[in-house]
Amino acid sequence: MEGALDAGLKLFGMWASPFVHRVQLALKLKGLGYEYVEEDLSNKSPTLLLLNPVNQKVPVLLHGDHPIAESLVILEYIDETWTERYPLMPSDPLERAAVRFWCHFAVDKLGLSFWEILKSTGDEQRAAVREALGNLKLLEDELRDGLFRGRRFFGGEKMGFLDVVIGCGYHCLPELDEMTGADPFELDEGFPCISKWVRDFRAQPEVKEVIPDHDKLVGYMKVIRQRILSQGSASAPRV
Repeated sequence: MEGALDAGLKLFGMWASPFVHRVQLALKLKGLGYEYVEEDLSNKSPTLLLLNPVNQKVPVLLHGDHPIAESLVILEYIDETWTERYPLMPSDPLERAAVRFWCHFAVDKLGLSFWEILKSTGDEQRAAVREALGNLKLLEDELRDGLFRGRRFFGGEKMGFLDVVIGCGYHCLPELDEMTGADPFELDEGFPCISKWVRDFRAQPEVKEVIPDHDKLVGYMKVIRQRILSQGSASAPRV
């Protein structure tokens, strides 16, 4: 049980999933209690398959009798349902559009490039690292000179929707080499804005409560990497 169950919420997840972490962090910021159900993704429960028959993945948020699937959809549902509690989306339409754009960037560009690093070696991995660095440069430029310039977080002085989406997926950027065996790169040298944002994100008490133990998470990612390399291919997770 996560807090007082005051909203009729049940979250089906998996402890290491960054997509599940997004939902957990949003619920934590909103102060919403929920029941948590851990799923074994190698042996999915009949309940999960019933609630999410389309992609059969976590997270799934059950609100009363209504299941909501996919992390970004769930985040918007949470924010639009409990509007009086810690708004995640900005009120300005232009800024909301920017947040949605960079959310798609995080999924379609940044996330895929880091997945390529995870599942590759040698020259292929080095090419994936270059692509990831290029994507990080775009995000760095946006933090330095774009709509979010001068802010502590994308959401302002407090974390917002985009912080939750990017943060839960890429808070381990400083340990990328440790997780994947890739050539290390220093965020502080080439990406000072992102580096500061990562430190501030990690320091938030809500984040510390949601993100699993560092060594346990890195160890899990190493196991996943070895499994992918031994199988020869794997599609990127997109939930």
